[in-house]
Amino acid sequence: VQLQASGGGLVQAGGSLRLSCAASGSTFSINGMGWFRQAPGKEREFVAAITRGGGTTLHADSVKGRFTISRDNARNSVYLQMNTLKPEDTAVYYCATGTNKLALWARRDGMDYWGKGTLVTVSS
Repeated sequence: VQLQASGGGLVQAGGSLRLSCAASGSTFSINGMGWFRQAPGKEREFVAAITRGGGTTLHADSVKGRFTISRDNARNSVYLQMNTLKPEDTAVYYCATGTNKLALWARRDGMDYWGKGTLVTVSS
């Protein structure tokens, strides 16, 4: 499975961005999909994940109420709508596939494939 993320860019604080991640290859094997991010000098952290059927989602406390994950299985894609962006959201955002047990995503456990990342910069 190959993952291609897009949609990053420069935005002012309070603005919005929508990230997309398209999967290709053996997409029939994909279960959960989600997003992580890594800010300069920091460890990669969990942002959000969604089950194969899209019925269950999990968002990190730091983005809850501002970010929303969704997916379109017909397009083999996962999305991250990011609203009310803050400077501390600045990071490279990575999409990933993995387990349908979303609680494991918060521990970076059960990941299968990673995309190359897209940079989001939020100016103050």
